Amino acid sequence: MQVLVLNSGSSSLKFQLFLMPEETILCSGLIERIGMKDAKFKFKTDKDSVELVTVIPNHKIGLELLSKQLLHPDTGIIKSADAINIVGHRVVQGGSIFNKTTEITASTKAKIKELFSLAPLHNPANYEGIEVAETVFPNAKQVAVFDTAFHQSIPEHVYKYAIPNELSENHNIRLYGFHGTSHKYVSTKAITYLSKQNSKIISIHLGNGCSITAIKNGKSIDHSMGLTPLDGLIMGTRSGNIDPSVIFHLAKKLNYSLEDVNDILNKKSGMLGLTGLSDLRDILAEAKKGNKDCQLALLMKAYRIKKYIGSYAAILNGLDAIVFTAGIGENAPEIRELVCENLDYLGVVLDTEKNKIRPNNLAVISTETSKVKVLVIPTNEELEIAKESVNLFEN
Repeated sequence: MQVLVLNSGSSSLKFQLFLMPEETILCSGLIERIGMKDAKFKFKTDKDSVELVTVIPNHKIGLELLSKQLLHPDTGIIKSADAINIVGHRVVQGGSIFNKTTEITASTKAKIKELFSLAPLHNPANYEGIEVAETVFPNAKQVAVFDTAFHQSIPEHVYKYAIPNELSENHNIRLYGFHGTSHKYVSTKAITYLSKQNSKIISIHLGNGCSITAIKNGKSIDHSMGLTPLDGLIMGTRSGNIDPSVIFHLAKKLNYSLEDVNDILNKKSGMLGLTGLSDLRDILAEAKKGNKDCQLALLMKAYRIKKYIGSYAAILNGLDAIVFTAGIGENAPEIRELVCENLDYLGVVLDTEKNKIRPNNLAVISTETSKVKVLVIPTNEELEIAKESVNLFEN
């Protein structure tokens, strides 16, 4: 069967079409800068590559453009919209309602809509992707795969905040966790490699958004992001952990509005706030030239990750493997080296030569004598969504 996977962001749309269960990629691509005059549409198959700069005012127009391209007589890949059997949608926030992959119904959509306030940048775009896909591919089964679902195994004493119970229970204020599809995909690969079901793994997803998860026997037991994706590690534009009093200080002493503070912490902080740059490749290049702000930011980023590794090794009561994944995790050996320095107390010994690689598949970058395996595993959220979507109807 053919499964189209849609990963809708606030201003982007990634897609892949799979032939399942073979896991063959029939086409892939990206629509970015949605809502801007110079939006980009990229579409690739084994035979053809299409790139277009045009006006794409919203996700609906973007999906209609994708549909036309899929059906294009020369460079398309399908002959009819009915060729798509399943459309799998990444949905960022499933709250406490959704703990597994779910077929989309009117009730499902209503519940996703209720969760808009918990993921205002993501869930509305995810929802719009669902609405449009139902129109463009009316005979396909629509499936939601939730970023938060993998983290539903986190125990109550971990996900609950020390705030009045009324707020936790009546207003759903708790740790939810994100990047779950990615953490599940790479940890499953790691468990297979280790040949050890009773495993203790720390998975580190490093992209523009960054998160780290403690995984015991294939289950998430703790995670760095919280109610929203703002918490935890230092990210491209997000601050990660800060003293909550900073918010009150900015509002009361410096007269920032709450909207301004939200904008600062989500869009103007992190590596951007520290260096004026958000792309790690640029920051690494500047650091090599002697830029002290960039050098300090890299140390801060690695230090925060190292702190989480220490705390998660403690709650796991040991460690079998550390996994690096996503854009930075897979392609920045400098960050991996900084993170793994001085972790010999855990039994982590990095092989500096192996660490220089940028792998296409699972790679071991620790030494033969390292008690803890250090792995680089390229993530594939779209493939994980496709597999979960197919499994939903087979089980």
